[in-house]
Amino acid sequence: MLQSQKMSVWYPEKKLAISSTPARDRIVFLDWLRGLAALVMLQGHVFNSFLRPADREHALNLYSTFFGGEASAIFLFVTGITYGLGMFRRSHLPAGQRVLAALRRARYLFVLAILFRVQLWLFGLPYTSVSDLWTVDVLNLMGVAAALLCVVALAREPMQRFRWALLAGVLIAVLAPVAANLDTTALPKILHDYLVPGTTFSIFPWGCYLAFGLAVGNAIPLVEHYQWSRVMQWAALCGLSLIVAGLYFSNLPFSIYPKVEFWIDSPGLVAGKLGGILLLGTAAFLWTEYFSTGWSWVRLLGTTSLPVYWIHVELVYGRWFWFVKEQLTPWQCVGASMMLIVLMVAMCAAIRYLPWPAWLTARFKKRPAAEPAPAELTPV
Repeated sequence: MLQSQKMSVWYPEKKLAISSTPARDRIVFLDWLRGLAALVMLQGHVFNSFLRPADREHALNLYSTFFGGEASAIFLFVTGITYGLGMFRRSHLPAGQRVLAALRRARYLFVLAILFRVQLWLFGLPYTSVSDLWTVDVLNLMGVAAALLCVVALAREPMQRFRWALLAGVLIAVLAPVAANLDTTALPKILHDYLVPGTTFSIFPWGCYLAFGLAVGNAIPLVEHYQWSRVMQWAALCGLSLIVAGLYFSNLPFSIYPKVEFWIDSPGLVAGKLGGILLLGTAAFLWTEYFSTGWSWVRLLGTTSLPVYWIHVELVYGRWFWFVKEQLTPWQCVGASMMLIVLMVAMCAAIRYLPWPAWLTARFKKRPAAEPAPAELTPV
């Protein structure tokens, strides 16, 4: 259990083991990691929406696209961690109740996904169609993947859940090229989009990041506070190893798969992204544990990442800035990204600190320690 003789930076206001209380506590370095993912996501979407087609091969856009692909993987991974922490807190319940609680979390994510699609559809009328409501994005994937992985809650022991989730993540990753090459012409389009790797956030391979996060979330409460520096050293070593292994096996002149698209379904890409997450997580831990003091705007983005995701998608891809869609140069996109980031930080500060009605901000305001609440699960 996470206990310490000194006040932990993860729980700056009280000394609490995350397994000993139903209060909504936050792990600071994970918030910071989620905020970093939000920054990467914001600039990536600005380039994708506003950059001139003639500049798509510009170095700045290539770097933006390369790093932007990491953001969704981080969000899925961190959501899996909080999903796993929730399972850990409910270890004392009967197996059926644990599974039902996990399904309720999956339902929450999926309802958010549906509301998000409906809002985009309504705001886009009359240029949207009903088929837009069934588009599979990262929120849909979170809900479906969490529902499928609820069976992990059948295991009572945390390490058993860790092994099950880890195995599920590996299987999803290695089976992604197989799923991509199956004859799926008989499948309805909605099932195809959820299952088959392509341009949408399909379960293969994207669901593996939530599974890996679920494994980590069940292991975190077993680590003593003084052991975390050593744990993060191993995380960094594993991250580097995964990146090297992913690149090495992806560049071999032969493959066990008949066909692999590196940027779509390759297990090597999964290994590289997972390695990047571990390295960034290690950096976030080092920063928050040894260097950061006081208020952090990056962490603020992480703790209110749902409205950041929701609002910025409407601003960037909606009709609000139609006059600059595919009109900006690469450096103008850099400036637009910075302005969007400032706007999102201001919005998050308003959500967090202004005296809004309690019912409107209950999802984002910190609850008293004595108030029971389910495990924190920020969807994005």
